[in-house]
Amino acid sequence: MTIHNTAAMPSFNDFINAFKQTLKSVFYERDDIKKFIHNRGFPATVLRDIMSTNPFSVAIPQKYGGRGGNTRELLSLMDAASYESLPLSLMFGINMGLFLGPVNKYAQEPIKGEIFNRFLNKQNMGGLMITEPGFGSDALNMQTNNLRQGSKYHIKGVKHWQGLTGMADYWLMTSRRQIAGGALARDIDFFIVDAQQPEQQIKVDELYNNMGLYPIPYGKNLIDIHVPEAYKLEPDTTGLKLTMDLLHRSRFQFPGMAIGFIRRMLDDALHHTQQRFIRGKPLIALDQVKQQIASIQSAFTISSAMCARSSEASGIEHNLTGATVEANTMKAHVTELMHEAAQTLTQLLGANGYKTESVAIRGIIDSRPFQVFEGSNEMLYTQITEMVTRQMNRLKNMNLASFLKNYELTQRTSSHFKGLTNFTIDENLPQRKQVGLGKILSRIISADYVATLGNKGFRNDLVSNSIDMIKQEVSGLVNSFHYSKQVLPVTDYNGKSSWADYS
Repeated sequence: MTIHNTAAMPSFNDFINAFKQTLKSVFYERDDIKKFIHNRGFPATVLRDIMSTNPFSVAIPQKYGGRGGNTRELLSLMDAASYESLPLSLMFGINMGLFLGPVNKYAQEPIKGEIFNRFLNKQNMGGLMITEPGFGSDALNMQTNNLRQGSKYHIKGVKHWQGLTGMADYWLMTSRRQIAGGALARDIDFFIVDAQQPEQQIKVDELYNNMGLYPIPYGKNLIDIHVPEAYKLEPDTTGLKLTMDLLHRSRFQFPGMAIGFIRRMLDDALHHTQQRFIRGKPLIALDQVKQQIASIQSAFTISSAMCARSSEASGIEHNLTGATVEANTMKAHVTELMHEAAQTLTQLLGANGYKTESVAIRGIIDSRPFQVFEGSNEMLYTQITEMVTRQMNRLKNMNLASFLKNYELTQRTSSHFKGLTNFTIDENLPQRKQVGLGKILSRIISADYVATLGNKGFRNDLVSNSIDMIKQEVSGLVNSFHYSKQVLPVTDYNGKSSWADYS
């Protein structure tokens, strides 16, 4: 079903300005975000008014009545949302990045119209079910399975920690096909589940008491459903490659959630330190405070550069299956920048930063799980190292500085780090060193994004300052990388370990 939108589509500037005004109205005038943010879920009237702006239209093709799925618009929407509410931006990211995007790219054409129509006109929502108890990072060994029965697939299993549990109308469900003897195929199948249909209703076995991100429900879901064959996604090659394309695209879009959040931390930090006086001088006059503000500002510049790169490289027209290094760099680095920015603002605010209504302390709690979403950062850094060292091996060039000089993701800024990276990489790095090297690589790649943004006209002082801040961090990471002694934990540490016995 193709939907032709006869009404004139407003310009994106008009659309995003109206959206921002709605957020200001529902968060600060008609309701008070400082009060309701401590409750589970958004108030019904707040969510209704936000959804009345049709935010998901940016992720829906024009022929179905949407704005066209432009990545720049999608990131700009998440940017505007995260400035006011990180959970709201995450809710948008789940719907657009983990459901609507894959449906647009991989769903069978006859079913798209109804789904998009319900998102546009009935404010439906959709999420993604991958992780299971016992199979988080090891999702490829998931036990949820499907068996074809006539024109439908019977899907059974258990899923957990899905954002929008009990709230979404649609789910993108992952499972593995049953084969002979009850074994499960290695590949992954994707199905669109309409939770409003009697045979596709998902039982919420438990709602989790998540520490932060209160507006988003998480929980444990029992799956025993029958899905029509038309609702099975059609990968270009394999379901595993579809999975990587989907997850990499989602990681490319993390900067969209990060940029508004970090800009809010920066604006609040600047406002407070310029208004707060110590001994007759503004707080920002202190050298340490200047360094702290500069670190948040560098995070803002880096996330801006990542958004610019993502807007040109992560649309559904691109196959991101092989984009591991860039996707992991964006997700891992920017999520750490988010948490660090919130920590810094909280410290700058002093005692007031620890009020529960403080945007800073909420930011610490709400941003922390982003380092675990879609793969822990340690795992992603390890994958960066594996991919890069594999390429270095193929080129028979294990000198890091020499390699980075010609590596497509670092060649614009490698000279800034030449003195720090002029060493040879051991082919058999222990895991902790792989994580450390992945961090180093991610920072240098981020510097390349910043330099590229600067070449396009982004203000030079922010670019220069950010590259200097990255160099400072890389220097510390390299020193840590070269520290060779491994410190092992003492598991049975109780004997002779009470300080009171020696005082």
